[in-house]
Amino acid sequence: MDWKVVDAGNGVIRIELHGRMDVSGALKADPAFAEIAQQTDRLIVDLAELEFLASLGIRTLVTTCKALRAKNGGMVLLSPTANVEQVLRSSGIDTIIPITTSDSEAERVVLA
Repeated sequence: MDWKVVDAGNGVIRIELHGRMDVSGALKADPAFAEIAQQTDRLIVDLAELEFLASLGIRTLVTTCKALRAKNGGMVLLSPTANVEQVLRSSGIDTIIPITTSDSEAERVVLA
């Protein structure tokens, strides 16, 4: 799994995930997500290029969201692929972390 971190402006960081967030991908990403959660209060996680999301990857997302909320920040998930969205919704993560379908919606929600 690879990722790219982008300053989206307005104090928002965007991380674009690529590949598979399986066990090894999640373990690889954990330190990066922890560092991002220390650097910002607002995070957009772009899932458009993420092919697979394992339970350990879900833990990474939830842990990051909780860290941001503890600082009165927020996090949104953007444009998950069909398979990833099904995993997120069936596990109830969409009730914890908002799922958005456009850049403008993601920015509006994360800044609210």
